[in-house]
Amino acid sequence: MNISAFLADRTTITERALDRLVPSETTLPVAIHKAMRYSLFAGGKRIRPALCFAASEAIGGHCPGIENVAATLEMIHTYSLIHDDLPALDNDDLRRGRPTNHKVFGEAMAILAGDSLLTLAFEVLGKLGNAQLVVELATASGTVGGMIGGQVEDIQGEGKPATAELLDRIHRAKTGALLRASVRMGAIYAGAAGPQLEALSSYGEHVGLAFQIVDDILDVEQSSEALGKTAGKDAAQQKITFPAVYGLEPSRQMAGRELELAHAAVAQFGEKADPLKAIADLIVHRKA
Repeated sequence: MNISAFLADRTTITERALDRLVPSETTLPVAIHKAMRYSLFAGGKRIRPALCFAASEAIGGHCPGIENVAATLEMIHTYSLIHDDLPALDNDDLRRGRPTNHKVFGEAMAILAGDSLLTLAFEVLGKLGNAQLVVELATASGTVGGMIGGQVEDIQGEGKPATAELLDRIHRAKTGALLRASVRMGAIYAGAAGPQLEALSSYGEHVGLAFQIVDDILDVEQSSEALGKTAGKDAAQQKITFPAVYGLEPSRQMAGRELELAHAAVAQFGEKADPLKAIADLIVHRKA
C-alpha cells in the first residue's frame, strides 16, 4: 500500500479536527491559545492519530467521528512534549526543528499550555459519550503503567545502573502506553472486543516498544538537525536506554523482532491490516 498517501490523508483529517477543536489564536485569553497552537501545529509525524485511524479501519472501515478520538491523542502527546522540554525535566531548547514552547512563551505559559491540551483532550472525549475511551486515555497517560509513571522512573533512573528490567518498565509506560492506547482507542471506537481487541493490543505493545528502541538508537546516531530536537541528550543525562543496556546492534535486532511480532499480531485481519503493518515498518526503519 501507499503508506505516504495514507499518512498524508489522515494527518490532514487530524489537523482539521485539531483546528476545529482548539480555540483560535484570537480567542481570549489569546496568549494561552497561541502557546497551545504553536506546539500542536509544529509538524510531527502524527503517528498516534495514524494508528488510531488504522486500527478503526481494520475493524469497521470508515467510522464517522474517529478524527475527534485521533485528535485527543495528539493533544496528550503534545502536552507531554511541552512539559518534557521544560527546564525542570529535560531542559531542551529545540523541538520539531524550532524553539521549544517555553523558549518562546516562557515557562509559566508553557506549563499552562500543556495543562490546557491535557484538559481539552478529556473534554472532547467526554462529549463523545464513550466512557471506555476516557478510561483508556487516562490510564495510558497516568502513573500506574502509564506515561507519567514512566517519566517519573526515567527521571529517577538518571545516573543509576542501566538494568534491563528498569529499562523495560520505563519505556513500556513512558512511550509504549500511549502508542498502545492509540491502537486500542481506534479499535474500541469501531466496536472491537474480545480476540480482535486483544490482537490489536498486542500489536500496539510491540509497536510501542519498537518505537522507543529506534528512538534511542537515533539519539545516538543522528544529528540534532536530522532529528529536529537535541541529539545525544540521553547519554549526556545518563538516561537508561536500549543502546546503553544492550548496545547498538543488539538494539537494532530487538527492534526487528518487535516488528515481526507486530505483523504477526494483526495477521488475522488480512488486507485490512496493511496500514498497521506499513506504519510498523515505517516506525522501525525511520531515520529521524
